[in-house]
Amino acid sequence: MKKQRNWSVLMGAAFLMASSAIGPGFLTQTAVFTAQLGASFGFVILLSVVLDAIAQLNIWRIITVAGKPAQDIANQLLPGLGYFISLLVFLGGMAFNIGNIAGAGLGLNVLFGVSVGQGAVMSAIVAIGIFIYKESGKAMDLFAKCMGCLKIALALYVAYISNPPLAQAAIRAVNPTQFSFTAVLTIVGGTVGGYITFAGAHRLLDAKITGQQNLPVVNRGALSAIGLASLMRLLLFIAALGVITAGGKLDPANPAASIFQLAAGQVGYKLFGVIIWAAGISSVVGSAYTSVSFIRSFSPLILKWNREIIIGFIMISCCIFLAIGKPVKILLVVGAINGFILPVALGVMLVAAYWSKIIASYKQPLWLTVLGVLVVGTMTWMSIGAIGQMLGW
Repeated sequence: MKKQRNWSVLMGAAFLMASSAIGPGFLTQTAVFTAQLGASFGFVILLSVVLDAIAQLNIWRIITVAGKPAQDIANQLLPGLGYFISLLVFLGGMAFNIGNIAGAGLGLNVLFGVSVGQGAVMSAIVAIGIFIYKESGKAMDLFAKCMGCLKIALALYVAYISNPPLAQAAIRAVNPTQFSFTAVLTIVGGTVGGYITFAGAHRLLDAKITGQQNLPVVNRGALSAIGLASLMRLLLFIAALGVITAGGKLDPANPAASIFQLAAGQVGYKLFGVIIWAAGISSVVGSAYTSVSFIRSFSPLILKWNREIIIGFIMISCCIFLAIGKPVKILLVVGAINGFILPVALGVMLVAAYWSKIIASYKQPLWLTVLGVLVVGTMTWMSIGAIGQMLGW
């Protein structure tokens, strides 16, 4: 029975992380970079999968072995560091959530013709309903699984009917003709950056799946989450490539919607509404849960009122969106900012892996540490390169 429960929680954690990654910004980023790089974007996706998996394995393993959330580990290493990382993640999660709520509102606008603002409020109420429920952890796991499966199924359908050039995509995935630092940084940042990679790890802590004895389970969960997010990215890329290769022009105002509309007409546009709503609402849940998990260990009061603070987080995100309107331009930028946070967070976890006060007798595999250090170095280098590209250096 315990094994079955662990498997259910594990898949819930994997889908929570993947659902947090597959938000409205994820759809926009994939469409924009496919239009810019064409089939060569496949190489960026392949590279990002490797970087994502290394980062995620390191972070999930260290957090679950330590049995503490990331901010407590950071504070043990250097007093105050955990507060700094929590501030970065909390603010990044709030910025992301504004975009997530906007995306969910846009989905209901496409499906039912309500205004984007009304759709955002309705979506926020659905998300709040999950946390009002007494067994909110189980409800969140089930919701994440359902939304994840729905998004993948619809993306698979659109990828199939767009008639993509699969041979060309396969060749360019290993032999690209174009490359972009910004694309890699944004894609990795949008998959495991900021709060996203911690979504599943902190969920496992809540479910008491900790300690070295659970590492095989944690490994499966970490890789399953990356696999789910990467599958969705691949399907959207293939669908976009099929549309672009056929001569379709993506609408700069809403590139993700263009993919579905050009591939499947009005039906495709409605499918886009379903996908962006599912992407938005599941990311709202994941972002709110994880962002608040970064501050709850700082005070017994925050821990006591955890659910109420999560609900408040969602309400504030919705109110900010209603006040400022569509934050379309910030979706790509926030992904890049999350990419800047990743080397800091991963670097802290790698140092913690060698502090016996934090991880007791755990021996971190050397190969995983070496690869983790390479990811930190690569992401730092790409962050500098991306800033250079943005500033025209």
